[in-house]
Amino acid sequence: MARFGLNIDYKSIKMKNNRRRFLSNLGSATIMIPSLIKGYTSSELQHFSPERLNETNISIWDLDTPSLCVDLDILEANLSKLQAITTQNGIAARPHAKTHKCPQIARLQMAAGSIGICVAKISEAEVMFDHGIDKILCTTTNVTQDKIKRAMSLKKWCPDFIQATDSPANARLLSEAASAMGITADIVVDVDPGMHRTGIPAGEPALQLAQLVDQLPSLRLRGILCYDGGSQHVSGFEARKKQTLDRLAAAADTVGMMRKAGLNTEIFSGGGTGTYNIDHENEGFTDVQAGSYVFMDNQYMAIGGEHNTDVYDDFRPSLTILTTVLNDQYEGRVTTDAGAKACTINQPWPAVKGQSGMDYRSGSDEFGTLIFNDPSRTYRVGEKLELIVSHCDPVVNLYDQMYAIRNEKVEAIWKIYGRGKSS
Repeated sequence: MARFGLNIDYKSIKMKNNRRRFLSNLGSATIMIPSLIKGYTSSELQHFSPERLNETNISIWDLDTPSLCVDLDILEANLSKLQAITTQNGIAARPHAKTHKCPQIARLQMAAGSIGICVAKISEAEVMFDHGIDKILCTTTNVTQDKIKRAMSLKKWCPDFIQATDSPANARLLSEAASAMGITADIVVDVDPGMHRTGIPAGEPALQLAQLVDQLPSLRLRGILCYDGGSQHVSGFEARKKQTLDRLAAAADTVGMMRKAGLNTEIFSGGGTGTYNIDHENEGFTDVQAGSYVFMDNQYMAIGGEHNTDVYDDFRPSLTILTTVLNDQYEGRVTTDAGAKACTINQPWPAVKGQSGMDYRSGSDEFGTLIFNDPSRTYRVGEKLELIVSHCDPVVNLYDQMYAIRNEKVEAIWKIYGRGKSS
């Protein structure tokens, strides 16, 4: 609507007001929403030392270590690739923010065309909403009174917040909480693909739960989610495709049963980075929850892709850990400053970016070990190198911030606001 020659987006104003009220209710100060690329607001930068303020526009090789870095050109290419393939396959992208825990990246995903984001925990959802992301699906069922109350409080201020349930008892608790708060909560039924980790069994149990959600007061059924984590890292594309389609067949049948019963099936969400180009073959599937595709890591690269059986190269590794050599006194090896506290102890171990003939070990708390076999080069004390991470999700959770790099220059500093948000 335009008045007095001004174009006013009243929906955006309403959402900003909702966010301010939500933050006020949590006892937090209102946070200025940063631009897509630039990471910190001016008020946040005031807390940094003069030396820290000079970290932007410097070379990546001048950063202190260990530092978490993301290559913007590769990151943006990964975002575009997922969007292009999902669109081509007739489904949408609803990326999982548990991987990056960073509102700036979530905003880039939304700008690339994602219909929303997923989060694993209600605390992650709160962080994302605090920083301007308002289309959020929480994939983990909230079972305690505290988490249910937090979820309903978030829903009050965030109309596009959706949460999962996987049992009749939990659905009733959600209904009671939503009614007490005077809201209608949007719900998806979490269906187990056979992992027996979370979710209700497919078929009649899931159908009955969906019918209950549809009938309970203050709940609105939106569909189902079914995440088959066990298929994401199956080696070999054909083997991965077969397992994925076999294990999600029951969930697809459940969607058909729900549709015949007159229930809402607008959401059939699931899948991930390893199956993003397979999931659409499930009847009724609507959107993929890929997470690691933004960064990639050694675990995913080892599974092989549709067109490259040796390396999964559909997406390129954008996330690295910059580390410095501390000791080169012993033949055939050097010690770095990136150990378990910088890299985790997930395996396969990190790999040196752009080099071959060497093995990295991060088993020690403070120190990493680089062992030379038939190395493409060696390193001396004070030299720096980049590591491709083993498993990106837990690595990100070790850092307060990441450096956004373009052409080996620091373009922005992104705070990982979701770090440690595990409740």
